[in-house]
Amino acid sequence: MRRNVAFLALIALVATIVATGSVAAQTPGGSTEVTVGSEDSFFSQNKQNEPGLAVDASSPNIMAAGANDNIDLELCNAGDPTTCPFTPGVGVTGVQLSTNSGTSWVQPTYTGYSARGCVGDPNPDVTTDECVPAEDGPIGTLPNYFEHGLVSNGDPEVAFGPRMNAQGEFDYAAGSRLYFANIATNFPGTDQGFKGSGAIGVSRLDVTGPGNRLADALAGVNDAWYDPVIVTKQNSALFSDKEHLWADNAESSEFFGNAYVCNVGFRGAAGSEPVLFSRSTDGGDTWKVRQLSAATNNNQTGGRQGCFIKTDSEGTVYVFYLGTRIQDRQSVIFLTRSYDGGENFDKPRAIAEVEEVGIFDPVQGRSTFDGIAGGRTNSFPSVDIANGAPEGNGPDTIVLTFPDGPTPDEPGEPNEEARILTSVDGGDFFTDQEVGSPAGDRPDFPAVAISPDGTDAYLTYNNFLQPWQESTLSPARLMQGVVRHAEVNPATGAIAGWTDLFRGPTGDARGSSANGLGFEFLGDYNYAVATNDFGSAVWIDLREVADCPAMDAYRNFLAGGAEAPRPRPNTDCVQTEDSAFGNTDIFGGTYLDPS
Repeated sequence: MRRNVAFLALIALVATIVATGSVAAQTPGGSTEVTVGSEDSFFSQNKQNEPGLAVDASSPNIMAAGANDNIDLELCNAGDPTTCPFTPGVGVTGVQLSTNSGTSWVQPTYTGYSARGCVGDPNPDVTTDECVPAEDGPIGTLPNYFEHGLVSNGDPEVAFGPRMNAQGEFDYAAGSRLYFANIATNFPGTDQGFKGSGAIGVSRLDVTGPGNRLADALAGVNDAWYDPVIVTKQNSALFSDKEHLWADNAESSEFFGNAYVCNVGFRGAAGSEPVLFSRSTDGGDTWKVRQLSAATNNNQTGGRQGCFIKTDSEGTVYVFYLGTRIQDRQSVIFLTRSYDGGENFDKPRAIAEVEEVGIFDPVQGRSTFDGIAGGRTNSFPSVDIANGAPEGNGPDTIVLTFPDGPTPDEPGEPNEEARILTSVDGGDFFTDQEVGSPAGDRPDFPAVAISPDGTDAYLTYNNFLQPWQESTLSPARLMQGVVRHAEVNPATGAIAGWTDLFRGPTGDARGSSANGLGFEFLGDYNYAVATNDFGSAVWIDLREVADCPAMDAYRNFLAGGAEAPRPRPNTDCVQTEDSAFGNTDIFGGTYLDPS
């Protein structure tokens, strides 16, 4: 199993790589680990999920990724070894950077509030060894949160945009800026200026241009990053969640350089959840917030989830989200657009009907993709637009994907599909739904990208090899990462056909886990990006996960409504040199355009 990656030589080469803008890419079929910082052997420090990914359009050798990452939490052995808590105050938003187009990754070690050293007593009968986190310990997550009374709380989203020049205008000649969004919470016992249980925070890092701090960021210098900014307009009842982040990266756009965040605002006892939208016109220093959708969530209107933002070459802002069509209670993908840089939006309209995936799981009281006590699932949209970045003036072909049911629970039943829609007229009309996955695949968490010139599309998803299971005992719930490619006609949006670029090793989803141990945890999404030369993807990967029979038996008791003692994951589950219980990783690949 991998260990921390040495990167001093890489840092020394950063200036040369940035100056040349050289592009490296893996041969088709390859993959590499993105979450390279954590110890693999022990739960829950070995748990990562929900990856984000971005490529700098002006310097495509520079990429950024993020993930929910338990790297800095206490081990289950600290205190009661049958509990694996989220240590209060410890951040979980992992940071990864690449300077060679995703061929390899660095997860810097910063300093902050860390429980990484709380490993507990090796004797599992000792339950009194409480964790005392270090205030200046090592962290593999976003820096500068603890110092401002905040906690980085996951759901990472990343995007690159231009920096401002001396005249206050966005200009790639002045360099590029990385925006990194996540859920922020107040550090326990403090109130640092926002109300409610969760806000959206954005950190920033200048990666190219005069005075850029990329080398410092790779070397683990906290001050390489700007301090986090709270984006959302908070109140005491608001939990801001399910955010997406984008920066207008096409020079031809009237609103080049604007940064945008969307999220769902969960308003506590009121039961409402509107889609909210924030924009910044000054490089992320300040943000203006507005509401895009209805707020109600009831039997008549349903709720909203999973927003996604992109911009075209003219600066039109597109916001997609999953919701319910009031007239017939049908789940649909909504689209709303802004033609004035996010000031005003047209009326949301349904562009695709969704048959949501998953089967109800009595253990969790929600739908799961692979079986009882399994991984939760959703039908959130993933979108990309061929806007011609960095110069712009692209064909503006829109490509959209989402998973569509029904979910099989018997062999031979039709599988779910990764549905694909395209538009070449600014979202007025979308093609009939096509399928990007072969009939034998069960695709979950699909993500799509299209090259800036509109000629190549890339699709990634997690493929499950068995139907939905009514027991946790058998058979194995095998899953693998998949990356596919298709030629696209930029004038018509027609897709010529999907072929595999990568089909990865399998792992057993039963070896993944929520921190509470009662069910699996795989997160909510994967991610893909594309340039005119290559496509890149990141996905949750199970190749180093180990199934734990003791945990399977425990979860099966829960499924039957019975109580049972919880196993001790780091002693009752066997670790080997190559795998461990709970060791979900983020892997990725970068693939040259095969056409």
